[in-house]
Amino acid sequence: MMQAEEIMTRNVVTIHGSATVADAVQLMKDRQLRGLIVEPRHEQDPYGIITETDIIYKVAAFGHDPKTMRVYEIMVKPCVVVNPELGVEYVARLFAQTHIRRAPVIQGKTLLGIISISDILFKSDFVEKPKRLFIEDEIEVAREEARTICTTKGETSPECAAAWDALEELQAEASHQRAKEQARNFPPNL
Repeated sequence: MMQAEEIMTRNVVTIHGSATVADAVQLMKDRQLRGLIVEPRHEQDPYGIITETDIIYKVAAFGHDPKTMRVYEIMVKPCVVVNPELGVEYVARLFAQTHIRRAPVIQGKTLLGIISISDILFKSDFVEKPKRLFIEDEIEVAREEARTICTTKGETSPECAAAWDALEELQAEASHQRAKEQARNFPPNL
């Protein structure tokens, strides 16, 4: 599974929250961007984001003056952030569930890049190598297929045995994944 850090855009353009919306618009025009990351004011402050949608929906739609309105007045903060090691399929699901189109990729307090739906669409390998997210769903399908094969071919047929073997392999893989996840979440005490 590809990870966010493999397809993210590394050259991130940032802006201060105190900048005017007009400054943000100009920067977005100059760099042909749809969003900017808003820099934290201090070490404990989270990153923010301002997008073209924020500007249109919160400034243009209400006739506010972008030369006097500040970025901090319309930005989203804290914003959804992505861990660089997160699988692309999970980033896509995160975007779908939160109805966002881009997010900063952050490790600790360090901004590494930005990932967008365009990055997922054009840079990831989800078309060439679709990934399963829920092995349990595959297990249920394999169980039903095994039952059907055994009913039609016979309980002692080689096809029936192969179908149950395939199911057992999926179950072993699911068990292995759960053990790895548990070890990651609960490392042994030394």
